[in-house]
Amino acid sequence: MTETQAPTDAGARPDAEACAPTPGTEAEATCAAGEVEWYQQPLSTDAEAAADPALAPPPLTPAQAFDALYSYCAPTLVQQTYLLTGSLRQARDAVERAFQQAWQRWPEVAVDPDPAGWVRAVAHDCALSPWHRLRHRLPVPFRGREPGPAPASASASASASASADPTGRALLAELQKLGPPYRRALVLYDGVGLDLPETAAETEASTPATAGRVQYARAVVTASLPEPATAEDLPRLLTELAADIRPRPTRPIVLRTKADLRARRWIHAAVVFASVLLTTTALTLRTAPDHYEPPIPPGAPVSGVPPQAVPGPLSHKQLKLRSKLRAATAAGPERLQPEAR
Repeated sequence: MTETQAPTDAGARPDAEACAPTPGTEAEATCAAGEVEWYQQPLSTDAEAAADPALAPPPLTPAQAFDALYSYCAPTLVQQTYLLTGSLRQARDAVERAFQQAWQRWPEVAVDPDPAGWVRAVAHDCALSPWHRLRHRLPVPFRGREPGPAPASASASASASASADPTGRALLAELQKLGPPYRRALVLYDGVGLDLPETAAETEASTPATAGRVQYARAVVTASLPEPATAEDLPRLLTELAADIRPRPTRPIVLRTKADLRARRWIHAAVVFASVLLTTTALTLRTAPDHYEPPIPPGAPVSGVPPQAVPGPLSHKQLKLRSKLRAATAAGPERLQPEAR
Protein backbone atom coordinates (compact mmCIF):
# COMPACT_ATOMS: atom_id res chain seq x y z
CA MET A 1 0.00 0.00 0.00
CA THR A 2 3.04 2.22 0.03
CA GLU A 3 2.50 5.05 -2.42
CA THR A 4 5.24 5.81 -4.93
CA GLN A 5 5.81 9.32 -6.18
CA ALA A 6 4.17 10.00 -9.53
CA PRO A 7 6.35 10.91 -12.53
CA THR A 8 6.80 14.59 -13.19
CA ASP A 9 8.64 14.49 -16.54
CA ALA A 10 8.04 12.94 -19.90
CA GLY A 11 10.72 10.25 -19.60
CA ALA A 12 9.57 8.74 -16.30
CA ARG A 13 6.64 6.36 -16.57
CA PRO A 14 5.09 4.15 -13.86
CA ASP A 15 5.31 0.43 -14.27
CA ALA A 16 2.19 -1.36 -15.40
CA GLU A 17 2.65 -3.93 -12.66
CA ALA A 18 1.94 -1.27 -10.00
CA CYS A 19 -1.75 -1.43 -10.89
CA ALA A 20 -2.00 -5.13 -11.72
CA PRO A 21 -5.17 -6.73 -10.33
CA THR A 22 -5.02 -9.36 -7.65
CA PRO A 23 -5.99 -12.93 -8.50
CA GLY A 24 -9.59 -13.86 -8.14
CA THR A 25 -11.08 -10.48 -8.97
CA GLU A 26 -13.17 -9.33 -11.88
CA ALA A 27 -10.40 -6.99 -12.98
CA GLU A 28 -8.14 -10.02 -13.57
CA ALA A 29 -10.68 -11.55 -15.94
CA THR A 30 -10.95 -8.26 -17.78
CA CYS A 31 -7.18 -7.94 -18.06
CA ALA A 32 -6.90 -11.54 -19.23
CA ALA A 33 -9.34 -10.77 -22.02
CA GLY A 34 -7.11 -7.91 -23.18
CA GLU A 35 -9.27 -5.07 -21.84
CA VAL A 36 -7.54 -3.15 -19.07
CA GLU A 37 -9.19 -0.41 -17.05
CA TRP A 38 -8.14 3.08 -18.09
CA TYR A 39 -6.40 3.76 -14.76
CA GLN A 40 -4.52 0.43 -14.94
CA GLN A 41 -3.04 1.00 -18.38
CA PRO A 42 0.67 1.94 -18.58
CA LEU A 43 1.35 5.51 -19.61
CA SER A 44 3.86 4.45 -22.28
CA THR A 45 4.58 1.18 -24.05
CA ASP A 46 7.36 2.39 -26.37
CA ALA A 47 10.55 0.75 -25.04
CA GLU A 48 12.67 2.26 -27.82
CA ALA A 49 11.77 5.78 -26.71
CA ALA A 50 13.02 5.02 -23.21
CA ALA A 51 16.27 3.54 -24.57
CA ASP A 52 17.02 6.31 -27.09
CA PRO A 53 16.69 9.90 -25.80
CA ALA A 54 16.27 11.14 -29.36
CA LEU A 55 13.02 9.18 -29.63
CA ALA A 56 11.66 10.48 -26.32
CA PRO A 57 8.15 11.88 -26.54
CA PRO A 58 7.60 15.63 -26.21
CA PRO A 59 7.06 17.12 -22.75
CA LEU A 60 3.67 16.53 -21.23
CA THR A 61 1.09 19.26 -21.22
CA PRO A 62 -0.38 20.31 -17.84
CA ALA A 63 -3.52 18.28 -18.51
CA GLN A 64 -1.50 15.17 -19.46
CA ALA A 65 0.75 15.51 -16.40
CA PHE A 66 -2.29 15.87 -14.15
CA ASP A 67 -3.95 12.85 -15.75
CA ALA A 68 -0.79 10.80 -15.23
CA LEU A 69 -0.59 11.78 -11.57
CA TYR A 70 -4.28 11.04 -11.03
CA SER A 71 -4.21 7.69 -12.82
CA TYR A 72 -1.15 6.60 -10.87
CA CYS A 73 -2.19 7.75 -7.37
CA ALA A 74 -6.00 7.86 -7.20
CA PRO A 75 -6.71 4.15 -6.50
CA THR A 76 -4.10 4.00 -3.74
CA LEU A 77 -5.30 7.27 -2.20
CA VAL A 78 -8.87 5.98 -2.10
CA GLN A 79 -7.64 2.92 -0.19
CA GLN A 80 -5.77 5.11 2.30
CA THR A 81 -8.66 7.47 2.89
CA TYR A 82 -10.95 4.48 3.29
CA LEU A 83 -8.89 3.48 6.31
CA LEU A 84 -9.32 7.01 7.69
CA THR A 85 -13.06 7.33 7.06
CA GLY A 86 -14.41 3.77 6.98
CA SER A 87 -16.63 4.75 4.04
CA LEU A 88 -15.81 4.25 0.37
CA ARG A 89 -18.12 7.11 -0.59
CA GLN A 90 -16.36 9.59 1.70
CA ALA A 91 -12.97 8.29 0.61
CA ARG A 92 -13.71 8.82 -3.08
CA ASP A 93 -15.11 12.27 -2.46
CA ALA A 94 -12.08 13.32 -0.40
CA VAL A 95 -9.67 12.13 -3.09
CA GLU A 96 -11.63 13.87 -5.85
CA ARG A 97 -11.68 17.14 -3.91
CA ALA A 98 -7.95 16.86 -3.31
CA PHE A 99 -7.25 16.43 -7.01
CA GLN A 100 -9.58 19.31 -7.86
CA GLN A 101 -7.52 21.55 -5.58
CA ALA A 102 -4.36 20.16 -7.17
CA TRP A 103 -5.61 21.10 -10.65
CA GLN A 104 -6.58 24.59 -9.48
CA ARG A 105 -3.07 25.04 -8.06
CA TRP A 106 -1.27 22.97 -10.68
CA PRO A 107 1.64 25.42 -11.24
CA GLU A 108 2.52 24.96 -7.57
CA VAL A 109 1.91 21.20 -7.50
CA ALA A 110 3.82 20.54 -10.73
CA VAL A 111 7.08 21.94 -9.31
CA ASP A 112 6.63 20.31 -5.91
CA PRO A 113 9.32 17.71 -5.13
CA ASP A 114 6.59 15.22 -4.15
CA PRO A 115 3.30 15.97 -5.96
CA ALA A 116 1.83 12.68 -4.79
CA GLY A 117 2.57 13.62 -1.19
CA TRP A 118 0.96 17.04 -1.75
CA VAL A 119 -2.26 15.45 -2.96
CA ARG A 120 -2.13 12.82 -0.22
CA ALA A 121 -1.89 15.46 2.50
CA VAL A 122 -4.86 17.38 1.08
CA ALA A 123 -6.91 14.20 0.71
CA HIS A 124 -6.23 13.15 4.30
CA ASP A 125 -7.09 16.64 5.57
CA CYS A 126 -10.34 16.57 3.66
CA ALA A 127 -11.19 13.05 4.83
CA LEU A 128 -10.65 13.94 8.50
CA SER A 129 -12.42 17.29 8.30
CA PRO A 130 -15.61 17.49 10.42
CA TRP A 131 -17.33 19.46 7.66
CA HIS A 132 -16.61 16.63 5.23
CA ARG A 133 -18.30 14.08 7.49
CA LEU A 134 -21.22 16.43 8.18
CA ARG A 135 -21.75 17.04 4.46
CA HIS A 136 -22.11 13.30 3.82
CA ARG A 137 -24.73 13.01 6.54
CA LEU A 138 -27.02 15.33 4.59
CA PRO A 139 -29.48 13.70 2.14
CA VAL A 140 -27.55 14.82 -0.97
CA PRO A 141 -26.72 12.37 -3.79
CA PHE A 142 -23.08 11.57 -4.30
CA ARG A 143 -21.95 13.82 -7.14
CA GLY A 144 -18.77 11.86 -7.80
CA ARG A 145 -20.64 8.85 -9.16
CA GLU A 146 -20.26 8.39 -12.88
CA PRO A 147 -23.36 7.78 -14.98
CA GLY A 148 -24.09 4.34 -16.25
CA PRO A 149 -24.76 0.97 -14.66
CA ALA A 150 -22.77 0.33 -11.52
CA PRO A 151 -20.49 -2.65 -12.19
CA ALA A 152 -20.35 -5.45 -9.69
CA SER A 153 -16.64 -4.90 -9.20
CA ALA A 154 -14.47 -5.67 -6.24
CA SER A 155 -15.95 -2.77 -4.22
CA ALA A 156 -19.07 -4.68 -3.29
CA SER A 157 -17.18 -7.92 -2.85
CA ALA A 158 -14.58 -6.10 -0.76
CA SER A 159 -17.24 -4.77 1.57
CA ALA A 160 -18.70 -8.26 1.88
CA SER A 161 -15.30 -9.79 2.55
CA ALA A 162 -14.42 -7.07 5.05
CA SER A 163 -17.68 -7.65 6.88
CA ALA A 164 -17.09 -11.41 6.82
CA ASP A 165 -13.54 -11.11 8.17
CA PRO A 166 -13.79 -10.48 11.93
CA THR A 167 -10.20 -9.24 12.15
CA GLY A 168 -10.65 -6.73 9.34
CA ARG A 169 -14.00 -5.58 10.71
CA ALA A 170 -12.57 -5.10 14.19
CA LEU A 171 -9.50 -3.33 12.82
CA LEU A 172 -11.61 -0.90 10.81
CA ALA A 173 -13.90 -0.26 13.79
CA GLU A 174 -10.98 0.45 16.10
CA LEU A 175 -9.43 2.80 13.58
CA GLN A 176 -12.63 4.85 13.53
CA LYS A 177 -12.64 5.02 17.34
CA LEU A 178 -9.16 6.57 17.41
CA GLY A 179 -8.77 10.31 17.38
CA PRO A 180 -7.97 11.84 13.98
CA PRO A 181 -4.30 12.62 14.85
CA TYR A 182 -3.66 9.06 16.10
CA ARG A 183 -5.54 7.49 13.21
CA ARG A 184 -3.66 9.53 10.62
CA ALA A 185 -0.26 8.87 12.19
CA LEU A 186 -0.93 5.12 12.28
CA VAL A 187 -2.13 4.97 8.67
CA LEU A 188 0.82 7.00 7.40
CA TYR A 189 3.43 5.06 9.36
CA ASP A 190 2.13 1.50 9.22
CA GLY A 191 -0.20 1.72 6.21
CA VAL A 192 1.58 4.03 3.75
CA GLY A 193 5.04 3.12 5.05
CA LEU A 194 6.41 6.61 5.64
CA ASP A 195 9.33 7.15 7.94
CA LEU A 196 8.73 8.71 11.35
CA PRO A 197 10.15 12.16 10.43
CA GLU A 198 8.11 12.17 7.21
CA THR A 199 4.98 11.23 9.15
CA ALA A 200 5.67 14.00 11.64
CA ALA A 201 6.17 16.53 8.84
CA GLU A 202 2.95 15.56 7.07
CA THR A 203 0.90 15.64 10.28
CA GLU A 204 2.55 18.93 11.32
CA ALA A 205 3.76 17.57 14.63
CA SER A 206 7.11 16.94 16.27
CA THR A 207 8.84 13.61 15.86
CA PRO A 208 8.52 12.61 19.55
CA ALA A 209 4.81 13.50 19.54
CA THR A 210 4.27 11.47 16.37
CA ALA A 211 6.12 8.50 17.86
CA GLY A 212 3.88 8.69 20.93
CA ARG A 213 0.76 8.78 18.77
CA VAL A 214 1.87 5.75 16.78
CA GLN A 215 2.69 3.77 19.90
CA TYR A 216 -0.62 4.64 21.54
CA ALA A 217 -2.62 3.79 18.39
CA ARG A 218 -0.77 0.47 18.02
CA ALA A 219 -1.47 -0.49 21.61
CA VAL A 220 -5.16 0.37 21.40
CA VAL A 221 -5.74 -1.37 18.06
CA THR A 222 -3.81 -4.56 18.78
CA ALA A 223 -5.51 -4.95 22.16
CA SER A 224 -8.98 -4.89 20.58
CA LEU A 225 -8.46 -7.38 17.76
CA PRO A 226 -10.15 -10.78 18.10
CA GLU A 227 -6.94 -12.57 17.11
CA PRO A 228 -3.62 -11.95 18.88
CA ALA A 229 -1.54 -9.47 16.94
CA THR A 230 1.58 -7.45 17.55
CA ALA A 231 2.70 -4.07 16.31
CA GLU A 232 4.73 -5.78 13.57
CA ASP A 233 1.52 -7.34 12.20
CA LEU A 234 -0.29 -4.02 11.73
CA PRO A 235 1.35 -3.10 8.37
CA ARG A 236 0.26 -6.45 6.94
CA LEU A 237 -3.26 -6.16 8.36
CA LEU A 238 -3.71 -2.61 7.09
CA THR A 239 -2.42 -3.59 3.66
CA GLU A 240 -4.79 -6.55 3.45
CA LEU A 241 -7.72 -4.45 4.64
CA ALA A 242 -7.06 -1.72 2.08
CA ALA A 243 -6.26 -4.18 -0.73
CA ASP A 244 -9.85 -5.41 -0.71
CA ILE A 245 -11.00 -1.91 -1.75
CA ARG A 246 -10.73 -1.60 -5.53
CA PRO A 247 -12.54 1.57 -6.58
CA ARG A 248 -13.26 2.79 -10.06
CA PRO A 249 -11.90 6.34 -9.99
CA THR A 250 -13.62 9.11 -11.90
CA ARG A 251 -11.92 10.01 -15.16
CA PRO A 252 -9.45 12.89 -14.76
CA ILE A 253 -11.14 15.00 -17.45
CA VAL A 254 -14.28 15.02 -15.29
CA LEU A 255 -12.30 16.25 -12.30
CA ARG A 256 -10.57 18.94 -14.34
CA THR A 257 -13.94 20.12 -15.65
CA LYS A 258 -15.38 20.23 -12.12
CA ALA A 259 -12.35 22.10 -10.84
CA ASP A 260 -12.57 24.69 -13.61
CA LEU A 261 -16.30 25.09 -13.00
CA ARG A 262 -15.74 25.53 -9.27
CA ALA A 263 -13.03 28.12 -9.93
CA ARG A 264 -15.32 30.06 -12.28
CA ARG A 265 -18.09 30.02 -9.70
CA TRP A 266 -15.76 31.42 -7.07
CA ILE A 267 -14.61 34.12 -9.49
CA HIS A 268 -18.20 35.06 -10.30
CA ALA A 269 -19.08 35.15 -6.60
CA ALA A 270 -16.07 37.38 -5.91
CA VAL A 271 -17.05 39.72 -8.75
CA VAL A 272 -20.63 39.96 -7.50
CA PHE A 273 -19.47 40.60 -3.93
CA ALA A 274 -17.04 43.28 -5.09
CA SER A 275 -19.77 44.93 -7.19
CA VAL A 276 -22.18 44.98 -4.25
CA LEU A 277 -19.48 46.38 -1.99
CA LEU A 278 -18.56 49.14 -4.46
CA THR A 279 -22.22 50.04 -5.02
CA THR A 280 -22.87 50.25 -1.29
CA THR A 281 -19.77 52.39 -0.77
CA ALA A 282 -20.74 54.78 -3.59
CA LEU A 283 -24.29 55.09 -2.27
CA THR A 284 -23.00 55.81 1.22
CA LEU A 285 -20.64 58.49 -0.04
CA ARG A 286 -23.46 60.02 -2.06
CA THR A 287 -26.00 60.23 0.75
CA ALA A 288 -23.70 60.90 3.71
CA PRO A 289 -23.49 64.55 5.01
CA ASP A 290 -20.37 66.47 4.01
CA HIS A 291 -20.17 68.64 7.17
CA TYR A 292 -20.94 68.36 10.83
CA GLU A 293 -24.25 69.66 12.07
CA PRO A 294 -24.50 69.90 15.85
CA PRO A 295 -27.75 68.55 17.19
CA ILE A 296 -30.40 70.96 18.50
CA PRO A 297 -30.52 70.76 22.27
CA PRO A 298 -33.89 69.89 23.76
CA GLY A 299 -35.97 72.78 25.18
CA ALA A 300 -36.14 73.47 28.92
CA PRO A 301 -38.93 75.26 30.81
CA VAL A 302 -38.09 78.84 31.98
CA SER A 303 -39.71 80.26 35.09
CA GLY A 304 -39.65 83.69 36.78
CA VAL A 305 -39.92 85.77 33.58
CA PRO A 306 -42.22 88.89 34.08
CA PRO A 307 -45.10 89.39 31.67
CA GLN A 308 -44.81 91.89 28.82
CA ALA A 309 -45.76 95.46 29.74
CA VAL A 310 -46.76 96.49 26.24
CA PRO A 311 -48.57 94.57 23.57
CA GLY A 312 -46.53 92.80 21.06
CA PRO A 313 -46.34 93.54 17.36
CA LEU A 314 -49.60 93.86 15.41
CA SER A 315 -50.70 91.22 13.04
CA HIS A 316 -51.43 91.83 9.39
CA LYS A 317 -55.17 92.01 10.03
CA GLN A 318 -54.71 94.49 12.83
CA LEU A 319 -52.46 96.69 10.71
CA LYS A 320 -55.06 96.74 7.93
CA LEU A 321 -57.81 97.77 10.37
CA ARG A 322 -55.67 100.55 11.79
CA SER A 323 -55.00 101.98 8.36
CA LYS A 324 -58.72 101.97 7.58
CA LEU A 325 -59.58 103.78 10.78
CA ARG A 326 -56.99 106.43 10.19
CA ALA A 327 -58.27 107.12 6.69
CA ALA A 328 -61.84 107.92 7.89
CA THR A 329 -62.86 111.43 9.16
CA ALA A 330 -62.44 112.10 12.79
CA ALA A 331 -66.02 113.45 13.41
CA GLY A 332 -67.70 111.16 11.01
CA PRO A 333 -70.78 112.08 8.99
CA GLU A 334 -73.24 114.74 10.25
CA ARG A 335 -75.82 113.55 12.65
CA LEU A 336 -79.44 113.69 11.44
CA GLN A 337 -81.83 115.63 13.64
CA PRO A 338 -85.55 115.01 13.73
CA GLU A 339 -87.82 117.96 12.74
CA ALA A 340 -91.17 118.83 14.32
CA ARG A 341 -94.22 119.17 12.09
